[in-house]
Amino acid sequence: MSESNHRQVSEEQARQVAEESRQTTWDQPSFMKEMFLGSFRLDLIHPYPEAGEDDAEFQAFYQAMDDLLRNQLDPVELDTTGEYPDHIVDSLRKLGAFGMKIPKKYGGLGFSIRQYQKVMHLVGSVCSNIGALLSAHQSIGVPQPLKLFGSEKLKQKYLPRCARGEISAFALTEPDVGSDPARLSTTAVKTAEGDYVLNGTKLWCTNGTLADLLVVMARDGEGKKISAFVVEADWPGVKVERRCHFMGMRALANGVMSFTDVRVPAENLIGEEGRGLKIALTTLNDGRLSIPNMSVGGAKTAIEICRRWTAERVQWGRPVGKHEAISHKLADMASYLFAMEAIVEQTIEMADSHQFDIRLEAAACKEWGTYRTWEIVDDTMQIRGGRGYETESSLAARGEDPIGVERMMRDYRINKIFEGSSEIMHLFMAREAVDKHLEVAGDLIDPRKSLGQKLGALVKSGAFYLGWYPSRWLGWGRWPRYAEFGELARHLRFVNRSTRRLARQVFHGMVVHGPKLQHKQGFLFRIVDIANELFAMASSVARAQAMSARNHPEAAKGRELADNFCRLSTRTVKRLFHELWHNDDARKYKLGVRVMEGEHEWMEEGALGIHPMAPAHGRCVRPSEGESTPVTEAEEPSPVTVS
Repeated sequence: MSESNHRQVSEEQARQVAEESRQTTWDQPSFMKEMFLGSFRLDLIHPYPEAGEDDAEFQAFYQAMDDLLRNQLDPVELDTTGEYPDHIVDSLRKLGAFGMKIPKKYGGLGFSIRQYQKVMHLVGSVCSNIGALLSAHQSIGVPQPLKLFGSEKLKQKYLPRCARGEISAFALTEPDVGSDPARLSTTAVKTAEGDYVLNGTKLWCTNGTLADLLVVMARDGEGKKISAFVVEADWPGVKVERRCHFMGMRALANGVMSFTDVRVPAENLIGEEGRGLKIALTTLNDGRLSIPNMSVGGAKTAIEICRRWTAERVQWGRPVGKHEAISHKLADMASYLFAMEAIVEQTIEMADSHQFDIRLEAAACKEWGTYRTWEIVDDTMQIRGGRGYETESSLAARGEDPIGVERMMRDYRINKIFEGSSEIMHLFMAREAVDKHLEVAGDLIDPRKSLGQKLGALVKSGAFYLGWYPSRWLGWGRWPRYAEFGELARHLRFVNRSTRRLARQVFHGMVVHGPKLQHKQGFLFRIVDIANELFAMASSVARAQAMSARNHPEAAKGRELADNFCRLSTRTVKRLFHELWHNDDARKYKLGVRVMEGEHEWMEEGALGIHPMAPAHGRCVRPSEGESTPVTEAEEPSPVTVS
């Protein structure tokens, strides 16, 4: 591998690239941004938004999609063969499913964000493979960045093709680059004629092996600017090196792609030069809502499985659902689902209104929702026991209902990694949590600033904190505030008090840790976890209250779920507050580093080790440096035969 493929940057350079890619202004209100500053803006989420009526066109599409998923799609076939059947992809094209978010003027269906996510909710309840195909195309593929940043000429050229079903993919990750874009090595060098020459390799391009079009992120020749381009898959020099295969989502058309002297017309630049990462992050603000929304759909299926099984399965003379160990699981699963749906619906309506900045809310939905759904899926496996671990085809061969919990578990796990891992979501949200403090007092803790600059920052920060900090202690968060919420008012009062406490703890962290705070991920992650729980609590109460106000037939049951969730979350928040300052973070960090450096390698004695391990068909032969493994038919997964 050439030296250019191992771009090395310092920690400061990496941080600078990340900072430059941020949205630095808050032009619209954000519930969670206010929360990090200690302001509980209930007015931003209450009254809970009411979804509007769907028009006849959407209703017809939704019914057709429902019919396709019920009567044409076989999720087990996709899992077994590892392929998207042509007739399914063709049916999706005929429905217009690849153009759901594309405006009608470009040949799309022009659905709202809520309508699109309603479809993804449905898809997520059935098949993650189809969800990934549609989401990667429309949420991070060509349509969304072109809608937001593309020139009119570029929109007219490519959006109609996307709407007709030409599949698109997103190419950012590289073999040596994950979440650190400063090390991006793919280059787009501008020619004398004004076009670009693209060179590099991209890893894990979802839809890449099927794609007709790609969004490619590349650095300029001087290594300073990262830009985004539309690249056509059949251009000379574009090559799918190999298809990647995974634990779950086995039909995922994900691959390694290389670009060798690919000529990209100047008009295919999306937005301006050097704004590639900002384009990617802005695109993801509402784009990443697909995963938590599909997660809600999957969690509903999981709970239905558990409900039916625990009522039918009898152990020790009574249904297993009436044993306390299982009933507790069912209660918590249903309560978490209520809260997950509350924050997702809330954020979708915020996005559709175009009156809010949802970057934090979308990240919270993704991080918190995928975490809670994984717990639900794991509990579903536990409740189903051996039948949960057994494959659908094996269950069917024995004459039992082919309920695919093991496939659900394999398929779902990637959602804590896709479109920003849970750790990256925590870091992203933590940076926004301290944004105002860095704006006001950042120069005080910046070792690069001069004494004069620090003195200036001291005066500025003193003026701000003399008013702000005392106000984070003041405010009435006790009875009878929020009395109109009835028995749920206690939970809003807790959120109110905890919001001010959260802001104080962020400030205390800045004071105690100073510039080292960025490395105190244990502290920062707990801050984010507290904020996520408080957002979920407030949204759950607002949702339950709206159900009562609108005379929803299940309003009483909604309040019951919201109450149980808030009781669970209150205990979680209290524990997290305690652990901010009473923990073993420093001790565990030192121990973890020693493990990494091999000081505890002695613990590995007696194991075979990773190098001799081999696949089923023989020992693994590692390719030589620089040797590639091409795509061949023999490498595609073979159908599984159950006898």
